[in-house]
Amino acid sequence: MKIPKNKRSEIDSMRYLARKITGLFLVLFGLLALLFLGLLTYRPPAIPLQDLTPVPETKPWHPRDINAAGVSASPLVRQGYLYLSESAAQMGPGAENPDMRFSGNNLSCTNCHLKGGTQAGSASWVGVSARFPQFGGRSNRIGTLEDRINGCMERSMNGRKLPAGSEAMRAMVAYMEWLGEDLPAEREAEYEGYPPIALPEAAVNLEAGKAVYLRECTVCHGADGQGIPKPGAGYLYPPLWGPDSYNDGAGMYRVITAAEFIRSNMPFGLASRDNPKLSDQEAFDVAGYVNSFDRPHKTGTEADYPDRTLKPVSTPYGPWADDFSAEAHKYGPFPPIIAYYKEKYQLVKNK
Repeated sequence: MKIPKNKRSEIDSMRYLARKITGLFLVLFGLLALLFLGLLTYRPPAIPLQDLTPVPETKPWHPRDINAAGVSASPLVRQGYLYLSESAAQMGPGAENPDMRFSGNNLSCTNCHLKGGTQAGSASWVGVSARFPQFGGRSNRIGTLEDRINGCMERSMNGRKLPAGSEAMRAMVAYMEWLGEDLPAEREAEYEGYPPIALPEAAVNLEAGKAVYLRECTVCHGADGQGIPKPGAGYLYPPLWGPDSYNDGAGMYRVITAAEFIRSNMPFGLASRDNPKLSDQEAFDVAGYVNSFDRPHKTGTEADYPDRTLKPVSTPYGPWADDFSAEAHKYGPFPPIIAYYKEKYQLVKNK
């Protein structure tokens, strides 16, 4: 039977399309076959052995512990640690060498600078050497780290200055420098001074402070505030007032400073800089209670702070650059004194 011309044209078009589609499938099949063959025969390049070494984990930074096993420290650094942690035996009133009796009480420096000076919030020595020389308002001049240590010797330790070039001074500085050698820059502020407290609007409440003391402090420092001696010389827990405590020229005799220390560190072993146990108010009141008792007198404090406007508002001894009473400077309230210095002298004070 003869196929019409128009039908033949349609059949030819369909045959042409079928050939094209078949050719396309053959090409695609060939490409897939080549890809499969390539995957079967591929061998990755050899990786050098050194590139297979695992990357060590970055460990969290912690302050150095001179008593930890395997810790490397020079003999001078280790001697400095002894002077600071065994101050009573090394340079206290009963030190074996009379020429080394620089401290006037039996405290150790680490009674306040806790855990070998490594505890944040306790005026840690970690990184302290990098902050000196610095200006000090008490002397109204730039002072060295050695000056700062001698300030503690004369006040907190109720003693006398060490010669600047003495072996004891060099050793103590060496230990403090050693503590700060690997301190990360982002951790520096954590180890500086004491975190501030929110100052109450009222003066110290001595009865409330006594209640806090009896509840939280007597187990270590005793109801009489005389601490617990340790065998040999010094204290396991130091006296907080009386003849063997810090004198009335010490920074800890300022209620605000003492409250900042107490909040971040006390009760010992239960409180920390970032997790205090006492409230700001409780720390403030108990600091006032502790400092309400008698202690050794520091002579010559009237010459402290030649520029009286730089004197901390809670400095309990005069003269001052204001007319507030001695009791107000000792116990507060401090916000009115702070406001006075801001208005009259354009000075912003926080302690």
